[in-house]
Amino acid sequence: MLPDYSDHSVFVDEMPKDLINPRDLDADDLEADSDDDIETDKPQEACGVFGVLASQGDVAKLVYFGLYALQHRGQESAGITVYDALGNTHTHKAMGLVAQIFNESILSELKGSLAIGHNRYSTTGSSKVCNAQPIIVNTRLGDFALAHNGNLVNATELRGELSAQGHDLASTTDSEGIAFAVSEAVADGKTWQAAIETALNRCHGAFSLVMAMPNAIAGARDAYGIRPLVIGKTAEGSYVLSSETCGLDIIGAEYVREVLPGELVIITMENGIQSLQWEESKPKLCVFEMIYFARPDSVMHDESLYTYRMRIGAQLAKENLVDADIVIGVPDSGIPAAIGFSRESGIPYAEGLIKNRYVGRTFIQPTQAMRESGIRMKLNTLKDVLKNKRIIVIDDSIVRGTTSRKIVRALREAGATEVHMRISSPPVTHPCFYGIDTDSQDHLIASHNSVEAIAKQIEVDTLAYLSHDAMLKATQIDTTHFCTACFTGKYPIAVPDKLKRTKLMLENTAT
Repeated sequence: MLPDYSDHSVFVDEMPKDLINPRDLDADDLEADSDDDIETDKPQEACGVFGVLASQGDVAKLVYFGLYALQHRGQESAGITVYDALGNTHTHKAMGLVAQIFNESILSELKGSLAIGHNRYSTTGSSKVCNAQPIIVNTRLGDFALAHNGNLVNATELRGELSAQGHDLASTTDSEGIAFAVSEAVADGKTWQAAIETALNRCHGAFSLVMAMPNAIAGARDAYGIRPLVIGKTAEGSYVLSSETCGLDIIGAEYVREVLPGELVIITMENGIQSLQWEESKPKLCVFEMIYFARPDSVMHDESLYTYRMRIGAQLAKENLVDADIVIGVPDSGIPAAIGFSRESGIPYAEGLIKNRYVGRTFIQPTQAMRESGIRMKLNTLKDVLKNKRIIVIDDSIVRGTTSRKIVRALREAGATEVHMRISSPPVTHPCFYGIDTDSQDHLIASHNSVEAIAKQIEVDTLAYLSHDAMLKATQIDTTHFCTACFTGKYPIAVPDKLKRTKLMLENTAT
């Protein structure tokens, strides 16, 4: 049974057949295609969230461009919810990419000076249109809308409590549980601020939230700040919430500050930013945000991530140099580290792999010959650059190893005489429970293989990873302020045993 949407309009598009998500297909459907996709052998982010509050005018287009800038954080679905002058909500959400879901006509119908938006990559809850966000619930104080980045480790328990209390949850996401927890607290007579704070205290896990109610937007992070969230302001006085600063840049907003771990901010045009530290701050930003997830032009800790990634590339050269003719990066995420490695080592940087940025995921079955050619729908080699060269290839991570092996084979076919792989992070040995979609532990190549064994499997001459200490020291801030559980198995937020067993498949793992 769906929630009562009588007081707000929701337009939900069904999933186009050419945008079917791989998780909704049988294993046989995926066998030929999955290993040929670069992104399937990388950790996948959960979501991007964005919100705008203006004094007047329509802001749907601003949210659209914000989501466009945050597209890398989630490509399964997207949605925008706008509040009109009467406080009613109007929502459009669908499966697919932002540019496929919205057009001028749709955006022109979303009228209002307050809006939030969401890009989704599913972790809790399957890839279905009913799980697209923002989520809207009706309360005695008006409509409440929520967009969530992260993952609750107590999602099953929270949903069970809410269902037992008579709430009809329409999706399978942990995010809906947060929204209904707010609704329940409002029904108990609490103000918006008190209701949100009550709901946050029922949530355990990682969450960066952008929320909206008539005349206000709000942002909140879990006490560990595992997923990012920032505040911006435009020259016209509009307030902006965004997962990353690149979302501010695209609409010309200036960065104000981050939402602190454990902080709730409620923003109105009348009172500006009101802050409540709802739980003590215990910073543990996901270090993969620094290494890979966030866009290189986004700013964290007062510098662009491009600068950090160049620095870890330089550290990688200090720790694991080998004699070679050129350094190349796996596009796009390996390139800043490759440039840093080149500058530190003095070995020339070159482009050896070209990424086709206009090829989306396709379920048109390739020919057998195309399957055998490996990754070339996404990456192609520059043969004249690579021929008769000893190559150092830089990438940010190895998860299963399938894509790395195909890259190595393509480089050798292009004429490389030696291929040395260097990884600008430590070995990924443990799954994530906080909003990154990783394989179960038995599918993580580094969880049960030595570096030498991995090198043999991916067919490189040598393989080396960046050390854990160098990765953290390169941040140039307090090294205890990061979650590194995927490298160490030390989870800062306790994970229930039942949930842990769904991904931790090996014996004698760290806890």
